[in-house]
Amino acid sequence: MRILTIIPTYNELDSLPKTLGRLRSAVPASDVLVADDNSPDGTGALADRIAAEDSQVHVLHRKGKEGLGAAYIAGFRWALERDYDVIVEMDADGSHRPEQLPALLAAVDEGADLVIGSRWVKGGSVVNWPFYRQLISRTGSTYARLMLGLPLKDITAGYRAFRRTTLEKLDFDAVESRGYGFQVDLAWRVVKMGLKVVEVPVTFVERELGSSKMSGNIVVEAMLNVTRWGLAERWNQLAHRGGERRG
Repeated sequence: MRILTIIPTYNELDSLPKTLGRLRSAVPASDVLVADDNSPDGTGALADRIAAEDSQVHVLHRKGKEGLGAAYIAGFRWALERDYDVIVEMDADGSHRPEQLPALLAAVDEGADLVIGSRWVKGGSVVNWPFYRQLISRTGSTYARLMLGLPLKDITAGYRAFRRTTLEKLDFDAVESRGYGFQVDLAWRVVKMGLKVVEVPVTFVERELGSSKMSGNIVVEAMLNVTRWGLAERWNQLAHRGGERRG
């Protein structure tokens, strides 16, 4: 399998070199695409220097900060154009442990169309997270699961591995979310297509360097989107049943 790991960055000057080093050691076969949103701290220039010394590291320079989802979609398009078989999402801050990537890739090799590195399945865990962060994550996943009818424990998780064929089935232009809700949006679309989604337990480690990009506005936006999607889905189901009865 040709593997590409996409790492979106915005002001990750301190954390990126360490994450790249760990990834290249843990899964040497994986190419890497750093998708930088024109970081003012020089992360993009640093990525260029690393890429100049390592032919498996590539850099996608974007015009500015447009959200996590937009960065990943740009990376997905880049990967599909270059015929990668497996495309991985990974944070730059070290919260997604590269040493656990082989477990995600093994699940793809065993037939999964999407593999989610899950904090909330048996064997998964979080390290150095305050209680309120755990509460937000668990509540968000539970709410999305109930509203959208998804059989997943960690719907908001961002450590993922997609088969190429899975991404080819997605209409990126129809993906509305660009922030926190992006992961929910994609998981929901993959499940609705009837594809195989597997959750693999991982240990999520709170970042040691830099600052979190999470904000209250991002969380609220995600919850509003999930509510809207869930209500629209229920309305469509009711309309369909009503049409069947009239027929």
